[in-house]
Amino acid sequence: MPPQPFDKPILVTKPFLPSLDEFMEGIKEIWDNRWLTNNGPIVQRFSRELRAYYETENVCLFNNGTLALQIGLQGMGITGEVITTPFTFVATSHA
Repeated sequence: MPPQPFDKPILVTKPFLPSLDEFMEGIKEIWDNRWLTNNGPIVQRFSRELRAYYETENVCLFNNGTLALQIGLQGMGITGEVITTPFTFVATSHA
């Protein structure tokens, strides 16, 4: 008899999701102001709160981790071979 699958999957990772009510509360603000992208009020507030929390005027927000890594590497002038962990997203090596 072939081995049977597990009753419950063994996950390496799984996403963290807030409750649906909490998520919908945040979505409602987006729906009400009808501004989804490009420096809208939620992004501006988030940026302002990050600057206050970290007590700095220098905050940059990015839409994905690849872009943030690329800008960071360019800003630091890092070139050449880079060794990363195999337990990372492919974008880490790509950047």
